[in-house]
Amino acid sequence: MVDKVVKAALVIQKRYRGYRARLKAREYCALAIFQSLEYADEQRQMQLSSIFSFMLENYTPIYKENRVLGDQLIGNNFREFQDRQYNVEMVQVPQSYNGPRLKFPFTFSDIDVLIRAYKNQQVLHAHYVLEVLFETKKALKKMPNLTYTNSSPFKDITICGDLHGHLDDLLLVFHKMSGGQKYSPVCHFVGTKALPEKEVRLYGFSKEVLHKYKVHGRKILEVLEEVYSWLPVGTIIDKQILVVHGGISESTDLNLLNRIQRSKLKSVLMPPLGASRNRLTNLTDSDEEIIDLLWSDPKGKNGCYPNTSRGGGCYFGPDVTAKFLNKYHLKMIIRSHECKPDGYDICHDGKVITVFSASNYYEDSSNRGAYIKLVYGMMLRFFQYRVAGASCLIQLSQRIHTLERSTIRILKAKIISRRSDLISAFYLRDYSKSGKISVAQWAFTVENTLGLNLPWRALSPHLVNIDSDGNVDYMSCFEDVQIENSPEKMKTPLIETMYRYRSDLKLIFNLIHCDHSGLISMKIFLAMWKLFSSHYSVCIDDSQIDELANTMDLNEFFKTFYVVHKHDKLNT
Repeated sequence: MVDKVVKAALVIQKRYRGYRARLKAREYCALAIFQSLEYADEQRQMQLSSIFSFMLENYTPIYKENRVLGDQLIGNNFREFQDRQYNVEMVQVPQSYNGPRLKFPFTFSDIDVLIRAYKNQQVLHAHYVLEVLFETKKALKKMPNLTYTNSSPFKDITICGDLHGHLDDLLLVFHKMSGGQKYSPVCHFVGTKALPEKEVRLYGFSKEVLHKYKVHGRKILEVLEEVYSWLPVGTIIDKQILVVHGGISESTDLNLLNRIQRSKLKSVLMPPLGASRNRLTNLTDSDEEIIDLLWSDPKGKNGCYPNTSRGGGCYFGPDVTAKFLNKYHLKMIIRSHECKPDGYDICHDGKVITVFSASNYYEDSSNRGAYIKLVYGMMLRFFQYRVAGASCLIQLSQRIHTLERSTIRILKAKIISRRSDLISAFYLRDYSKSGKISVAQWAFTVENTLGLNLPWRALSPHLVNIDSDGNVDYMSCFEDVQIENSPEKMKTPLIETMYRYRSDLKLIFNLIHCDHSGLISMKIFLAMWKLFSSHYSVCIDDSQIDELANTMDLNEFFKTFYVVHKHDKLNT
């Protein structure tokens, strides 16, 4: 009887482990898709550098033709405030302000007051924001490109990865660092330069600052750009551990990194005025060194080759890591830059550690966050966490199902944005004109049209109808999703083009109108559109653009383009 019970328990255990393994495999697949989509977006952002160069090359003829228009397109966006301190003094704090009032130099008590204010959703007054930024800049300018720090029996070092604006994660890390105390003077927090400030502004940060600080938002962004450019590019701990954001390449030279003027490279996307397109393809050694540190990723394959997924930096293999560490007598590289399901990952025989501190990065419960505590004697302790939310009470299977549904919805939005191109490509492979092609043909067509290297054959049951013979009704991938609320005058190809490039267009239009009012004249819009469509070879009749309006509200214009999902193919 006992043997039967044990055998039954073992069978149940085996099946449960198999079930959990399948769930984890599905989770890994969903996260891999999210990561591929993220890298594709990053690559597109990197490619924007070419259009900025194109704008600069075409700036002269536009400027000669219309000097005012030329200034609006390019000139005003590169003005700098000559006396920033004067601007701080001009921002007065009213008596009615009930937020934290800061004094300098900062003490731990002041920092605690500021943290509690943020926990209570208070907004720090613009005057204090600017003062904090100036004080930060003053401190950063005294630091070398590569900072050096040491652990001791009385001081642990905490290494935090990418947070991507997750304030709750940062506050949780601070809380754990201090052991629940108000503050902890024995912890040293290590951070390094991640993305140039203009890249940070691409992902919604600029909009949030302008929304919170209104008329002072522009000043804050200007000062912040300078502050960010002075961040150190890396940290060396105990002369044994290099901490950087991205990684290294086979040409990474720490001696060169120590000599470069890090504040000069304020963006890898926006070339300086007067630069030609060659400026971006023939980068200086110092530019390449910085970009490699910011954008590179480790791979299991030996060698060093271009990071085609992101469009910048490189992939570096175990041999590159070993050679670099031996050259500089180091033992390890700690970096971030990649979301990991468990918050951290170890590769290259334990010589490269990735730590990612933003939990729930892609979706609720998509990943844990983590940070590393370095204890004296080169002992590394990993701390994992996930900011509490409603999802913490949901079963693993439900969380993974939600994650999968999110990936499918994003992929459907990508598909509908290229509807016309996909239909043309499907027709070419539909030799019998039956409306059906094989799964392999469908997967090949979608991958080549969208430029996304994903397991499309495995994803096909969730995106398209497949008959009993294994053939795909290719028009069915457009049935349950469509672009809604587009202006009535716009024809389908223009709608798809506007939707596909809406993020790029919004970025460019935000750059060319300084007041961020959301309003832009049709003359500026048309001039910018001609440059944009010429660079991307977008075949849209100018008359269709002319018909839209004489003056455009950008905010409302871009809100009109959103995808509606009628139903999902994933079973609930």
